[in-house]
Amino acid sequence: MTNETNPTAEPSLDELVGTATNTALLPEPDAHAYDAIATGDADPLILGGHKFTSRFILGSGRYDLNLIKATIENAGTQIVTMALRRCRTTENNLLDYIPKGITMLPNTSGARNAEEAVRIARLAREVCQTDFVKIEIEHETKYLLPDNAETIKATEILAKEGFVAMPYMFPDPIAARQLEDAGAACVMPLGSLIGSNKGLRMRDFIEVIIANAHVPVIIDAGIGRPSQAAEAMEMGADAVMAYTAIASAGNIPVMARAFKHAIEAGREAYLSGLGVVTEGHAVPSSPTNAADYLSPVK
Repeated sequence: MTNETNPTAEPSLDELVGTATNTALLPEPDAHAYDAIATGDADPLILGGHKFTSRFILGSGRYDLNLIKATIENAGTQIVTMALRRCRTTENNLLDYIPKGITMLPNTSGARNAEEAVRIARLAREVCQTDFVKIEIEHETKYLLPDNAETIKATEILAKEGFVAMPYMFPDPIAARQLEDAGAACVMPLGSLIGSNKGLRMRDFIEVIIANAHVPVIIDAGIGRPSQAAEAMEMGADAVMAYTAIASAGNIPVMARAFKHAIEAGREAYLSGLGVVTEGHAVPSSPTNAADYLSPVK
């Protein structure tokens, strides 16, 4: 207990809860503490020199065409991916249902090697009038795992031809670096098996990729819930792509909106700096000594 004869003694609980002492112990508020935390328009996702304010990429594979517009609007997305086979030149062309201003991201779904992926990408550029392409190469049909070696080959060819190459990959940190070197505009590691809705089963490897990447990291495949999308963004992912979780929901447009909010919340949490995780002891929510106010828990 502090007193005149022992001024260095630790303050008592009674003294700590006193108004005068409490005010003295609390750190001075910093009016500019949040100035550096920019979100939305001030925190763009940059892909191939193009800026996007939304960090949610939406798939479009199996929706009722009449739901696509509402789903896109609720998602707030600016990028929609699609398989080239859905771009018909006759009736029921998916492109006719996409709102203006949306960037189309055709994928090379169905390609079994680099040669086929390059051919599909070139066709997609002509049909969709875009340089964006999501490179997908899978040569087996049970697990639909991306072939990283063939993906690297295709990425190098397409990047040299001016494509904004966005390769879907198995989360191997070494392959991620090789894709960067090949000219990828981003890397898109899977969270878990495509269409599984199992979430971030590959979290440890994705964290290594994020920590060492010099291009955006977009989590693709397996994200099944808005909470999982938020978790991916809290890890430091730059964006999330989702499709099955939304397409299989009871209310598709509302689920799209839920993902939008989750991704935004996860991004803000990451930029804000997540709280300290402690091990082996509790931390009182009501301070009981000066150290609880003045220094972080060790």
